[in-house]
Amino acid sequence: MGNSYIKQIGPAGGFLVSRTFQRQFREEWFDPAFWGARAAPVTRGGRGSAWFLRLDSGDLVLRHFRRGGVPGRFVRRGYLFTHADAVRSFAEFRLLDSLRQMGLPVPEPVAAGYQRDGSIFYRAAIIVRRIPGAKPLSEFASSANLGCWQSAGMCVRRFHDANVFHADLNLMNILVSDQVYLIDFDRGKIMPSAARSGWKESNINRLERSVNKYLADLEVGLKVQLWEAFLRGYRGG
Repeated sequence: MGNSYIKQIGPAGGFLVSRTFQRQFREEWFDPAFWGARAAPVTRGGRGSAWFLRLDSGDLVLRHFRRGGVPGRFVRRGYLFTHADAVRSFAEFRLLDSLRQMGLPVPEPVAAGYQRDGSIFYRAAIIVRRIPGAKPLSEFASSANLGCWQSAGMCVRRFHDANVFHADLNLMNILVSDQVYLIDFDRGKIMPSAARSGWKESNINRLERSVNKYLADLEVGLKVQLWEAFLRGYRGG
């Protein structure tokens, strides 16, 4: 049990929940059908597995963990269960909790859960607080927003300086609001201090590929300007 959340495990599943939401939380929160009209699908980057949830205390985001690539064609939501602490939603919740304590700009984790159906597989979900007014960096693709891209570079550098590895660093997972945030830390982790720094370069290369993917129709010169602004921020220029 952590100081900022509680854990409950049973034979068919379990959950972590922030102490802030402890009294109002119900396990049904992980089911979008429970919310009815208060749940709206995330249309940008959600891949059909994320929903905005409306609460009086502030909006949340529910995300179901789903496989991608070839495995996802056969088993969309099933993951091999070994033990509760290895569940992917639990790992992401704990990482977000640690990153917030480090002062890094990530969403506040609200709850994480998993369910077993009697087989060797489990399904997982996570709920985080929605960042008000946030939009993905891809929507700031103009020469008027070079400063925004530089701020994004500075943000990613903060994470890398703290040895934080983001497994899917792309334009949809960099959000701009009152500041720049990183989201979706599934399979993310804090790297050992002694780890070789090649993972940081791979992270940046992955992000550059996403720039070419999401901004494929953008004029080449402008795309270069935006990317150079990002790198200036990342390199401290």
